This record gives sequence, C-alpha cells and structure tokens, in this order.
Amino acid sequence: MEEHALSDRNHLHEGLVAGIVAYVLWGLLTIYWKALHGFPPFELIGWRIVSSFVILTVFALANGRLRTIARSCFSRELAPRIAAAAMLVTVNWSSYVWAVSHDHVIETALGYFMAPLLTMWLGVAVLKEKLNTAQRITISLAVVAIAVLTVGYGRVPILALLIAASWAFYGLLKRQVPMSSLDSLTAEMMWLVAPALVLAIAQAGRTDSVTQTADSLHLTLVILTGVITVVPLWMFGFAAQRVPLTVLGPLQYSVPTINFLLGWLAYNESLGTTKIIGFGFVWIALAVLGVDTYRRSVSSTARYRR
Repeated sequence: MEEHALSDRNHLHEGLVAGIVAYVLWGLLTIYWKALHGFPPFELIGWRIVSSFVILTVFALANGRLRTIARSCFSRELAPRIAAAAMLVTVNWSSYVWAVSHDHVIETALGYFMAPLLTMWLGVAVLKEKLNTAQRITISLAVVAIAVLTVGYGRVPILALLIAASWAFYGLLKRQVPMSSLDSLTAEMMWLVAPALVLAIAQAGRTDSVTQTADSLHLTLVILTGVITVVPLWMFGFAAQRVPLTVLGPLQYSVPTINFLLGWLAYNESLGTTKIIGFGFVWIALAVLGVDTYRRSVSSTARYRR
C-alpha cells in the first residue's frame, strides 16, 4: 500500500512539473516570436507547420502510429472535423504571431484570458449545457470587459476576440475527435503541410523573407518552430494523464499572465486606466469561474465518496 501511494505521489509530482513547464514554455513563446518579428508572420506560420509536420511524422513513425493517423485523417467520419480544426489552429497561430510581431502582446493576453469564458458560452450555445448563477455573472462580466476595452483601445479588440474564438472553437472540435492530442495535431498538420509549403515559398520572394535575410541564428530559430510547438504539447499530454484537471486547469491562466507582464514590462506596451479596468473585469470573471469550478469539483468528489 505504501509503495502504491508513493508511486501515485511520484506520478502526480512528475505530472505537475511537466504541466507547469508546458504552460511556462507556452507563455515564453512570445519572446521566441519577438526574436523573429522582422520576418513576415505568415511565412513564419508556413514554416512552423512544415517543421511541426516533420517532427510529428517522425514521432508517429517511431511509435508505429503513422498509418493509423493517416487513415483517421482522411476517413469520411473524421476528415471534416480534422480539416476544420486545422483551419482554426492556423487562424489562432497566425493571429498570435501577427499580434506579437506588431506589438500587440497585451491583446494576445486578453484573447487567452477570454478563451475559457468563450468556451463556457459554447458549452451553452452548442452543447446545450445549463448555466448556473456564477456562470451567468461570469459571462456578464466578460461582456462588460469587452465594452470597456473597446473604449480603451478605441476599437473592438479584434485580435483578442479572434484568438479567443479560434481557440475555443478549436477546443470544441478537439472534443469530437477521438484521438490523443499529438495524434490529432499530426493529422491536422497532414491537412496543412501542402498549403503551408506553398505559402512559405510564395513569401520567399519578399525582401524581408526568411530565405532572403535570415542569418544562421534566425534560420535555426525558424527551423525549431516545430520543436517549440510539439514539446509543450507533449508535456501537457504527459501532465494531463497524471494530474487532476481541477489542478491543471487553473494553470492555463499562467500563459496570458506571462504575456500580459511581457507586453507591459518588457515591451513597454501602453496600459491606460481604461484598459486596466477592462482587464479587471476579465480577472474578476475568471476568479468567479475558478471558485465556482472548485466548489462544484469538491461537491462532486464528496458525492462520489458517498
């Protein structure tokens, strides 16, 4: 019994460390993309997809999963969902990289803060889930936050909404694909690799393109974009198998928090009073959602033990 308990604790500890590292790496990706800000964002996305495809294909081959993934990728049942997920992840990556390249890091933070709120709304609108009082308050606060931030930015925060919407809808589709996170991402890259190659080649003629201007350091960073995509995802998958989602879930907010702090403190993006108030409503909404999720988790656990 003691050995079993010790093994469980070790698995939990390993999973927690992997989860924290995954989220920190995702947060620090902003620094990585900032280092490549001189290149066309869409060219970078093209090379990211190609690099990710190569790494994921090698990984799938090594694990004997490539044929199974390819069959699922182009099956009549799953192909439309995988193709749609591939389009959404492309929109999300492109919006994020474009925003970082054009000094909108704080707006990316807003997008990833809002993503779980939009996910909750999708649960109601698409999956017909019921809202409790705390969730209604959360959505109301999010609407107020968007209105305030629209005033603060002098425009609707389109990038934030695009990032949040693409990520939330992507998550919804991923729930409907019975594959592991790495396998489904591999299938998505199979759909995207050909157009990504065309995109990268089409952008290559620009005077500021990777092929025209990158030195050895930046070329290496571009090549490694697949690594920075796959490694955190693999670590998250490792953590998800060992750590309760009630523990792992709140850690997701470390990513936009890191982005917010980077945009504000490292990249000197403006943060006026109106924006602070708008973010304040978002943070209050997330706090209400977090407390409600924790209470329901405790209640569910207590009922299970009975």
